[in-house]
Amino acid sequence: MTKQYDVVVLGGGTGGYVAAIRAAQLGKSVAIVERDKLGGTCLHRGCIPTKALLRSAELAHSMRESESFGITAGSVSVHFPKVLERKQQIVDQLHKGVQFLMKKNKIDVYTGNGRVIGPSIFSPRSGAVAVELPDGETENLVPAQLILATGSRPRQLPGLETDGELILNSDHALQMETLPRTILIIGGGVIGVEWASLLHDFGVEVTIVEYGPRLVPYEDADVSKELERLFKKRGIKVITGAQVLAETVVKDGQGVTLKAERNGEMLELGCERVLVSVGRQANVEGLGLENTDVKVERGVIRVNEWMQTAESHIYAIGDVIGGMQLAHAASHEGILAVEHFAGMKPAGYAEHLIPRCVYGRPEIASVGWTEVQAVEKGYTVKTGKFSFKALGKALVHGDADGFVKVVADKESGDILGVHMIGAQVTDLISEAALAQLLNATPWEVGSVIHPHPTMSEALAEAMLAVDGRMINA
Repeated sequence: MTKQYDVVVLGGGTGGYVAAIRAAQLGKSVAIVERDKLGGTCLHRGCIPTKALLRSAELAHSMRESESFGITAGSVSVHFPKVLERKQQIVDQLHKGVQFLMKKNKIDVYTGNGRVIGPSIFSPRSGAVAVELPDGETENLVPAQLILATGSRPRQLPGLETDGELILNSDHALQMETLPRTILIIGGGVIGVEWASLLHDFGVEVTIVEYGPRLVPYEDADVSKELERLFKKRGIKVITGAQVLAETVVKDGQGVTLKAERNGEMLELGCERVLVSVGRQANVEGLGLENTDVKVERGVIRVNEWMQTAESHIYAIGDVIGGMQLAHAASHEGILAVEHFAGMKPAGYAEHLIPRCVYGRPEIASVGWTEVQAVEKGYTVKTGKFSFKALGKALVHGDADGFVKVVADKESGDILGVHMIGAQVTDLISEAALAQLLNATPWEVGSVIHPHPTMSEALAEAMLAVDGRMINA
């Protein structure tokens, strides 16, 4: 059977379903193809479930520290099955919400494997999608515009392939029914440090090994340094500049031992489980891209600033195009693609203006360029920094570690980047992102009256510090 649509979206993750909704809002007939569940990785295997676990872990930590607030809570224990139950309830509720949005916007949803086909009797050009349905039947969808939003999966480490039992990836970790006593996390990026934080707060002995010279290597160097200091202060063992030697891995049924080399020194590491978190790999295989002129380079689909592929009627968004593999980035890209083919002339894509967040303890949030990146791009920079230790609300909250750092252009005064580490900073970054989008200068943001006492005062003080006008330090 063949059906015509204005837009077909291949992939029902965050970017895909947001793009579908925006197209429907503009009066387009829309179909979305998803082989698993609407919501994709973010909702079912990423952002939402991990943040639910992080919240439970944070609460466990707060209860252990309650005596410092004058409250005696007695013994604190983690009932992990209940933690998992709460996590799943949140996921299920949001999944129902996405399903409702599809019905509300009259978007047809096809559950099955979709494959792009070339010119055929169904269409004179490539871009139609053949959907293999669960009952074995095939539905052919012929769109005027096709959006590829097939997402990504955890990257494997050669020689250290995951088995779901002793050697895990992030998908497997979310399926753990019991907590290990010890865990070794390979990879100190966003996923690795979030899991290190939550597992440690659940009482697991955590060692994190990063190949590069520092944790969260894409963040500002000052942020990385502070994160490592605070992790070590908590008792998380951090090993940077070390390469895990896959050929040394030994699994004995009870746990794993392996070796890592650091500066010529051989480290022997043992644990009950290993979590491999070395990034994500775009899902470009098995999509039928060979039937099109769509280009795949370095494992991701190549697009222009409006998300168009080499075939102008085929767009690609989200993790499958590489770059910033973030749910909100995918959503933005989806809206941009739809508005472009609808003739609305949206502004092009500016990746550095997308906020980045890490939801461990402490939180990390940033937007724009780091100090090093700004210098590499030829700017003469000036910076301002404000510590949460000088902030009343942070002291009241009971967590005053961390800081806000602002990087600005010395010549124009424009904000080039804002970098934060500390409690609640993922809720503060949007003001900085808006300021940068509007080409604001630090003194303009610092001149905004920020209510007292709030965590947002730290951003104002850091902005003022760029020009030596900081008040409270």
